Amino acid sequence: MRRRDFDFDERVDEWVEYYLGNGPSLVVFLVLTGSAFLVGVSFYVHSDPSLSDLPTFLYPLFGDSPTALALLTLSAATLLPNLGRPVSDAPVNRPLAYLHTLAFVWLVKYGIWTFVALNLRPDLYVGFSGAALWDYWGIMLTHLGFLVGAYLVPRYGATTRGALVFALALALVNDVFDYGFGYYPPLKYDAGLLLAGITVALSFVAVALAARAFDRLDLTGDDYSDPRKQ
Repeated sequence: MRRRDFDFDERVDEWVEYYLGNGPSLVVFLVLTGSAFLVGVSFYVHSDPSLSDLPTFLYPLFGDSPTALALLTLSAATLLPNLGRPVSDAPVNRPLAYLHTLAFVWLVKYGIWTFVALNLRPDLYVGFSGAALWDYWGIMLTHLGFLVGAYLVPRYGATTRGALVFALALALVNDVFDYGFGYYPPLKYDAGLLLAGITVALSFVAVALAARAFDRLDLTGDDYSDPRKQ
């Protein structure tokens, strides 16, 4: 019996259409990402330094992972008005292109960053005690889930050159804030130049992946042309 060809991208599209195109499952997804955002905020509230040490408007730059989750939640929430229609028909415009691009870049950057940061000093994290199970395995695996979320966003979003440039500029501003002023995510060791350099490189990598993953939104004046429908 001949084995049927398996098209991974096609299966992902079917999954996205089924789960993000139906009200109950989309709401469950939003509740999960929103709950994960609150868990991340709690971590930064109890960290040292903490959110209380910063002005409110700087919270998004300090809480890198919660910011990524907030952007994903907002990005996915734009599908709510589209319920009843295919996810691939979700509206796209300039503001949404910026939102989806930022969500993708932050998810990719800090999903990979967490894996790298924990494994630069595995002696401080790896273990099988109750605390170590979360400090290493729990945090690493949940943050690798960011990459799954990032993979979904281009299925319904698009980007523009301006959105990509803005995402890169903001990511680099975040890097300066983190390493220039010492507000990188709390670790059990000093970040040093190596992790700072890796983080800056990840800013470029994440934006390059966004440029590759998203369809480009063709903007002519006030008209929005959706490349997914061409």
